Amino acid sequence: MIHRTIKTLACAISLSVVGMVQAAETASAPISIKFAHVVAEHTPKGQGALMFKQLAEERLPGRVKVEVYPNSSLFGDGKEMEALLLGDVQLLAPSLAKFEHYAKQIQIFDLPFIFDDIHAVDRFQQSPQGKSLLTAMEGKGITGLGYWHNGMKQLSSNKPLHSPKDARGLKFRVQASAVLDEQFKALRAAPRKMSFAEVYQGLQTGVVNGTENTWSNYESQKVHEVQKFFTESNHGAIDYMVITNTKFWNGLPDDVRTELDAIMAEVTVEVNRMAEELNQESKQRIIQAGTSEVIQLTSEQREEWRKAMQPVWKKFEADIGKELIDAAISANQPS
Repeated sequence: MIHRTIKTLACAISLSVVGMVQAAETASAPISIKFAHVVAEHTPKGQGALMFKQLAEERLPGRVKVEVYPNSSLFGDGKEMEALLLGDVQLLAPSLAKFEHYAKQIQIFDLPFIFDDIHAVDRFQQSPQGKSLLTAMEGKGITGLGYWHNGMKQLSSNKPLHSPKDARGLKFRVQASAVLDEQFKALRAAPRKMSFAEVYQGLQTGVVNGTENTWSNYESQKVHEVQKFFTESNHGAIDYMVITNTKFWNGLPDDVRTELDAIMAEVTVEVNRMAEELNQESKQRIIQAGTSEVIQLTSEQREEWRKAMQPVWKKFEADIGKELIDAAISANQPS
């Protein structure tokens, strides 16, 4: 009887020890963060994701493990937001144009000619109003952690665009965005939704006559081979918002979340520097290719474009908010 009791007790102690070891292993397992995006690793966004992984794992050794999935290798463009909300991925960096169904205010970035240049975009994003947009989707389970630049948009066309009337009747490729639709309608042009991958062929075959994009995107897609003219309009920003699942982020230990916030801020500065450098290099390579003419607008010409687009601002004022639009306009003046 005593022998059986001792054996039972030993078994119980053994199971208890195993349970404690398993609990300790579970407690010490690093927090897994999957960072998925849809572009190549050599792009500023791709490099930013890798930099975030490196710094997070260096500064939080054994506590955080970051897995980066580039080129839609985990989730494609159409599925990534759903995956984030389900907790299947923890970090994404979608284009700002993707958020109009989650927070109408974020359409501020699609308003044409509201920002003079990338520095104005920076000032707005760092303002209280710009930062407030990072939390505008928390009611829907999405928290913004920072803005990453792709760059300012330029116009391309198969005819020179000096003034708004030059765009009349042309067909322009656009992203799926209500604001961008209205932007070209204000010019009496025809917007055509088309995936990024189809743009080159669409321009080559005349399905569309022009488009809008950053210098780096134009060069990478060889758009200068099928477009005779570029107008350096700087009429809007193509940026990304790095986002996370709100419940996941708020559930992190305070010290881990604080450190990851600091790392994200550090990486953001470097990504934005790389994006600007890449765009300027791409612009020079397009000029050197000699296949297209780059048109520089005078300040008077740019103001003419801006006035032609202001009805678009008014059309979306109720959704975005006049205070936010005023803050964006104010960002054009260095403080």
